[in-house]
Amino acid sequence: MSVALYTHPSCLEHNPGPGHPESPARLAAVLEALQEPDFALLDRLDAPRATCEQLERVHRGDFIDEILGSAPHAGWHRLDADTLMSPASGEAALRAAGAVCAAVDGAVAGWNRRAFCAVRPPGHHATSSTAMGFCLFNNVAVGAAHAIAAHGLQRIAIVDFDVHHGNGTQDIFRADPRVLYASSHQWPLYPGTGARGETGVGNIVNAPLPSGSGSKEFRGAWEDVLLPALEAFRPQLLMISAGFDAHRLDPLANLALERADYAWITHRLVDLAQRHAYGRVVSSLEGGYSLTALRECAAAHVAALMA
Repeated sequence: MSVALYTHPSCLEHNPGPGHPESPARLAAVLEALQEPDFALLDRLDAPRATCEQLERVHRGDFIDEILGSAPHAGWHRLDADTLMSPASGEAALRAAGAVCAAVDGAVAGWNRRAFCAVRPPGHHATSSTAMGFCLFNNVAVGAAHAIAAHGLQRIAIVDFDVHHGNGTQDIFRADPRVLYASSHQWPLYPGTGARGETGVGNIVNAPLPSGSGSKEFRGAWEDVLLPALEAFRPQLLMISAGFDAHRLDPLANLALERADYAWITHRLVDLAQRHAYGRVVSSLEGGYSLTALRECAAAHVAALMA
């Protein structure tokens, strides 16, 4: 299976400042891992900029203007306690969202049925009008809305295995039955959303995991709750918010997943996409703050996409 890898040098230039966990070293670690011989067949493509039209499908126009106008000439501009912009942040945010839209185009057209977007800043905490949790634009949400508007798809599934709940993605699509959002995450934990009772219009499925949960609990949540919901939805396109911070080494949370768990869930999602979505899977990097775990787990994820 031909798999596309979308990235852009600008995504390495977004720098939230010294000591910030969402550092350029994260993306550098992922790209280094994907230079190994096992990944020689990846179709490596430059991420284009997202257009205003693409962004405005999920974000308010004044918010887009604020983000693109807030990048400082030097130093940092703080949007909230955790979310900062550097001079290159606006360009990086445009490329991150644009990567997912381009990957959707490729998946639907059949150029590359599967894709991994190695981009930053991440996106799943960004709401229609608020940047938060290291996120500027909601990359996967922009891509899902693009799949609906540009390609006429009517059933998009977004799955999210980041350790933090994707509150922004849930908020954007909570009243849109064309999009199913399915998430496993540690709870309680930042951002405080993701309870099992948050169901939208029947299109939100949350499987919160208590602190200390490991492979057994994670795989059980997917087997018993999330995968059955995805099967029933029969998505025409499967999108993944691929965060790797539920790994046992991650410093920002307290789950205990292993590399093998990310390979397992990716294989299961690819199989599901084969049955319902012509094999179409678009994945985009979210969290992961242990460089060792991020490197290993991102490699396992992409290898499973290529299988």
